[in-house]
Amino acid sequence: MTTPNVQSMMTELGQAAREAGRRMAAASTAQKNQALRALAQAIESSTAALQQANQQDLQAARAAGHDEAFVDRLALSDKAIATMVAGLHQIASLADPVGEMSNLRVQPSGIQVGQMRVPLGVIGIIYESRPNVTIDAAALCLKSGNATVLRGGSEAFHSNQFLAGLIGQALVQAGLPQAGVQVVPTADRAAVGAMITMPQFIDVIVPRGGKSLVERITNEATVPVIKHLDGICHVYIDADACPQKAIRIADNAKTQRYAPCNTMETLLVDRSMAQQVLPDLCKIYQTKGVELRVCDQTRAVLAANGFKDQDLVTATEEDWRTEYLAPILSIRLVDGVDQAMDHIARYGSAHTDSIVTQNHSTAMRFLREVDSASVMINASTRFADGFEYGLGAEIGISTNKLHARGPVGLEGLTTLKWVVFGDGHIRS
Repeated sequence: MTTPNVQSMMTELGQAAREAGRRMAAASTAQKNQALRALAQAIESSTAALQQANQQDLQAARAAGHDEAFVDRLALSDKAIATMVAGLHQIASLADPVGEMSNLRVQPSGIQVGQMRVPLGVIGIIYESRPNVTIDAAALCLKSGNATVLRGGSEAFHSNQFLAGLIGQALVQAGLPQAGVQVVPTADRAAVGAMITMPQFIDVIVPRGGKSLVERITNEATVPVIKHLDGICHVYIDADACPQKAIRIADNAKTQRYAPCNTMETLLVDRSMAQQVLPDLCKIYQTKGVELRVCDQTRAVLAANGFKDQDLVTATEEDWRTEYLAPILSIRLVDGVDQAMDHIARYGSAHTDSIVTQNHSTAMRFLREVDSASVMINASTRFADGFEYGLGAEIGISTNKLHARGPVGLEGLTTLKWVVFGDGHIRS
């Protein structure tokens, strides 16, 4: 239930954002880049004060009993601040998508028709923990010509409010409206409920955080949401795979990092390849401390190659639909690409799936028929990332089918409108 005071405050923020949105959309590339670079300079010159504000959040987190991993994610170290500054300069160097025209063609009537890329309008971003997201989100929305309302986690409240002041100064310095980027000035959770039910002010919501946050927003929002809920990613090792490539890719997809949403959670192996890849691959996993949850056929292959029964866990139905975000891997043997694709269709989350094969026809079938935001051939799922895709930066990953899909960068924060060029043309 949203309290009247919070509702009133959020309405004021929303109205200001809507008004600022028109000026942000009309801003020149030079203005936007000036604001980004001014913000980078302000952060550098205010490092000590920013870290002092951050210390208040760190002390509160420890007092609340959060573990050191949580506190570490919250901390704005010298390195974290330098990374924020570098990110601002990087976004300033990216091409501006706003105003770009495409598909121009002359129609039989004589008019010229095409499309122009324009901002979405006002973007609401709801996120947890890391205060660096405040800068990343503000910068991407600013460069794409959008106004934005940011609601960070209560655990980073002091850090986010300090950064909000620097962002406002940078906008004004570049001749842009201070309300172009607003950080919600309350830790009251009711503000989230208000944000996600204000379609008259906010055009799209982007949640960045844990599954419970994304589920709540997905279920309660009356504003369109760009999001992914789970990252249940698969690698399928086909009958025609190169064993050496398969082992390298499946190792990297799981162990390069465990927590990201593009990490492989289930390995599917064609039965004919099991003897060639599983023993060596699973030795690598065991060396790295990965718990293996296996189907009965996988257990038999590994047992025949010296693996101890107590080192293997029997996979349950729930394992196939679980995003572990941890050193745990499910492994299943399948009979060919059709059974692999059936498994992915049944248990996958439409995030990222990869096939390892030397068979072009099989690869292209997988590419066409697997209905995920990113589908790969002979590559690790860990490449499903805005930076790796050449987007420069991303606001998040989307498994939506309408509008943005996959890593959402600057272009994903814009839309297209039709434009028509005539010279006195009238329709007959």
